Amino acid sequence: MADAEHPQIYLITPPEFALSGFTQSLARVLDTVEVACLRLALSTANEDDVLRAGDALREVAHARDVPLVIERHVQMAERLGLDGVHLTDGARSVREARKALGADAIVGSFCGASRHDGMGAGEAGADYVAFGPVEAGALGDGRAAEHELFAWWSEMIEVPVVAEGGLTPDAVAALSPVADFLGIGQEIWGADDPAQALQSLVARI
Repeated sequence: MADAEHPQIYLITPPEFALSGFTQSLARVLDTVEVACLRLALSTANEDDVLRAGDALREVAHARDVPLVIERHVQMAERLGLDGVHLTDGARSVREARKALGADAIVGSFCGASRHDGMGAGEAGADYVAFGPVEAGALGDGRAAEHELFAWWSEMIEVPVVAEGGLTPDAVAALSPVADFLGIGQEIWGADDPAQALQSLVARI
């Protein structure tokens, strides 16, 4: 479990990217800022695209000793030799994913703003639980994972917690004492220099 005073960076890819350019940008980010885990979070349902991206990102991440998990695709995690899977349906698929990937794989679960779903995922064997977004908006059901949820979780539950979605510099500063990981993705990839953008956010931890 991370030092709650100094959360680690959990880096999330964009949902779409041009592979050649993105691998170079990713390598620069990983060489600039210490990253605990990388998530391949493609929105595409094209199997070949996912395979190519998984292969390329695995080489970049593993060369730097950064574990790579894939969002949703349990079978792809095994096929590509990745380190695990990030589930998006709360506790529902955790046991099945654990059974498929084994005890050593990373199995994480996104639980929105639901404490109940988070506890269920933890009890089912998730290695971490992610809550977000941290600010309310029009996406999803419009609910935000508030600071109180992270504060309660970090005090009461041993399963590591990830804060993700809408991590402004102020949110990073506020959540750093109560989150084990900060899930950062879209916050940096639209910048001219993603590595510098991530450095600026890390400076607020």
